[in-house]
Parts: sequence; C-alpha cells; structure tokens
Amino acid sequence: MSTRRALFFSYVDRYAALFINIGMSMVIARLLTPTEIGIFSVTMVLISFTSALRDLGSGMYLVQEPNLTHNRLRATWTVQLFTGLALAVLVAVAAWPVAQFYAEPQMLTIMGVVALNFAVNPFGSMTYAWLMRHMRFESLAVMRVTGAATNAAVSVGLAFGGWGPISLALGSLAGTLANAAAARLFRSPEMPRWPGLQDVRRVLAFGSRLSASSIVRTAAEGAPELLLGKLQSLTAAGFFSRANGLAQMFNRLMLDAAMVVAQPLFARTLREGGSLQPLFLRAQSYLCAIGWAFFLGLALLAEPTVRLLYGDQWAASVDVARVLCGAAMLALPAALCPVVLVAMGQVRLHLRLTAASAVITVAGVAVGAWFGLLGTALAILGAQAINTVLWLRHTLRQPCLGARGLAAALGHSAALAGVTAVVPCLLLLTGHAGQLPRWTPPVAAALGCAVFVLSSILMRHPLTTEWHALKQRIRRR
Repeated sequence: MSTRRALFFSYVDRYAALFINIGMSMVIARLLTPTEIGIFSVTMVLISFTSALRDLGSGMYLVQEPNLTHNRLRATWTVQLFTGLALAVLVAVAAWPVAQFYAEPQMLTIMGVVALNFAVNPFGSMTYAWLMRHMRFESLAVMRVTGAATNAAVSVGLAFGGWGPISLALGSLAGTLANAAAARLFRSPEMPRWPGLQDVRRVLAFGSRLSASSIVRTAAEGAPELLLGKLQSLTAAGFFSRANGLAQMFNRLMLDAAMVVAQPLFARTLREGGSLQPLFLRAQSYLCAIGWAFFLGLALLAEPTVRLLYGDQWAASVDVARVLCGAAMLALPAALCPVVLVAMGQVRLHLRLTAASAVITVAGVAVGAWFGLLGTALAILGAQAINTVLWLRHTLRQPCLGARGLAAALGHSAALAGVTAVVPCLLLLTGHAGQLPRWTPPVAAALGCAVFVLSSILMRHPLTTEWHALKQRIRRR
C-alpha cells in the first residue's frame, strides 16, 4: 500500500472514530455530572498504568521486526495472551484498595468491568499489529470503527438509562468485544493459533523497554487528574479531563492517524536502506503547520467550543483548555521523535528520554495542582517547553537525521498558521468572547480550512504538493 493510500484509510479510520467519540462526549457530558465523569476519569487514569503494559510492547515488536519467523509470531502471541490475563487479575485485585483510597465505592465496579476488558483485548490486538505491519489500514479502519460505534452506543444507552459512570466502563468492554469479533474477519492464515515459548526472550527484550517507556509516559499524562482528584476534588479532575480532551482533539483528528502510518513507514524505510531526514522534515512541516493553525483557532474560540460540545456546566474548563492548547503547540515539533527512535531500534534512548520528560512533567504538576486547575495547566505548559527541547536535541543527533533544514521548515509552518489565525481573530472582533454564538466554531473551522489551503499555495508551503496530488486524483476519476 502506498503512503498516501495508507494515510487516507488511516484518516478515514480516525475521523470516523473521532466523530463517533465527539458525538458520544457531547451526549455523555449532558447525561453525567462533572463529578461522575471525574470518578470515571480518575479510575481510568489509574488503570492506564496497567494499560501501558497490555502487550508488553509485543505489538510494536511485530511491526518493526525485520526477520519475522513463525516462532517469533507464536512468541508474540504468547506475550500478548498471558499479559492480558495477568493484567485482568491485577486490576481485579486492586479494585478494592483503590476504591477505599478515594472513598468512592463506584470505582470498585468500574475496575471489575475493566478487568474483563484486559482479558478480551489480546484477541484483537494480535491481528491489529499484523495488519499494521503490512499497512492494511482499510482493515484496521473497519476494526476500530466497529469498536468505537459499539462503545458509543452502549455507553450512551446505559447513561441515558441512569447507570452513571459504570455505563462508560461497560461501553468500553462492549467495544473491545466488537473489535475482537471484527478481527476474526481479517485474521491471516500465517498467524499462529497456539502460543509458543521459543523466541519469547527476543520479544521481551524489545518490548520490555518500550513498555517501561509507556508506563512512565502514562504516569506523566495521568498525573494532573490523579493529583487534582486528591489535592482538590474529583469534580476538579472532571473539569480538567474535559479541557484536556478538547486540547487533545488534534491528536485524534490528525496526529494519531499520522503516527500509525509513520511507525511502519519509518521502519520500512530503514529496512530498505533509505534516508529518514527528508521524510522526517516533510512530516514535521505538515504536522506543525496543520497543528499550530488548529490550536491557535481552538485557543481563541475555546469558550464557544466548550459550550457547543459540552454545555454551560463545563465553563470552568475554558481557560484550562486555552493553556493546554499552548502546551500542545509546544509539543508538536517533538511529536515524531519517539516514533523515529523506536523505528531505529533506539529503545534505550527512548526510555531515558521518556523518563526524563516524565520527571519534569510530574514535578511541575505536583506543584501546580496545589494552585488548582489553572496552576496545573500552566505547570504542564512550562514542562512541555523543556521536554520538547530535550527530545529534539537527542533525536537530531542520530546519524540518519540532523538539525539542518528544521528551523526553516518550522518557520514556514508557523507563518502559515499565523495567517490562518486571522479567521478566529476576526470572529472575536464581532463580539465579546462570552457573547459569541455556539455556531462560531464550525463557521471558523470552515473558513479557516479555506484560508489555510489558499495561503499554503500562495506561500509555497510543502503541503501544496498534497493539494496538487489530490487535484490530479480527482480529475482522473
């Protein structure tokens, strides 16, 4: 599959799942209270530490392994199957002490449901990794959308029936079951039916370091909600969760889909003896131009966007969302660094950088959480500035990369994003922020996209290549 075709299906997958999740979030935000969502969010952050271990990095091993044999496939299946079962038991055992610590009995049942999720997950994740290795993103799209639609339907239905936060956990379990069922349709005859012990050490040697990085990164990402839930209140954690969800929208819109393609693409380029630098610079230019334009617009129009998506009861999330948009903008230049290092097999360096970034983030959040929601967001902003410099400095030192051309690419993208931001700025001039109608964000998005494309052509940004390719494809059809 070509890179453009892979990206197309990856974005179809992500956008379909995103629209489903946005719709679910809009309904759930009106059916559940901030406290109920805070209970679920804090529980899931705690469980996310074990989620980082769900396959011990074996899925990514399968994607990048240059010499994949049948025994190594069986070893991968062994690691995924037994890790899933072990984590299911661990979460079930931890449910009672966690509920006691936060004095919230609903956490007990939520964790019990999520434990079943871990037991089911391996039956879909093995096929998922296999399809990713072979860049079969059309099949991955079917699997993910099936799971997302099932999750949304069950979650909303149960929340409407008054089940409370447990409805989100049951929806997630239903989505995992649907994903595993869909995986059966795309299972390759080459995939093993039975686990095997030979080459398990090889799988674990790669995956254990990657999993350690995931745990550390998860700790840093979950620290704000965990600390706010304990130092402030579960309601504060709920408000932060919604603000962070809004700021993370670009990841679900663009970044996640790009990273899914970038990982096997970088690995394949290296296996074939190609150079990563041109690919890295082009990807940086694309992501930063689109991402910076998105976050500038979202930060400027955060107030009507929160009211549109979540309702008036979430107004306390607005300023937090604005600061988190700034942090996300700082993070974008380093977004590809972890993917590049893993593709190169530099998992030790990946782990060291992840650990250093986590220490910086958690230390900042630990101080910021004492000052409430906005203090936490400002601490994340400062930590992210340091972390971006750290990742870029060490990644660009690798033999196949370098800093040459990066400043020019980022400057070009920043200029394009700045021109596009004129649209939300003009809309803000039509009235005070609190008086902007709820239809402002979709209008701004439509106008902003038009200005972005036109400006990229006039400014001769590298994205112009993609517009020309799209135009030719439409003409041929």
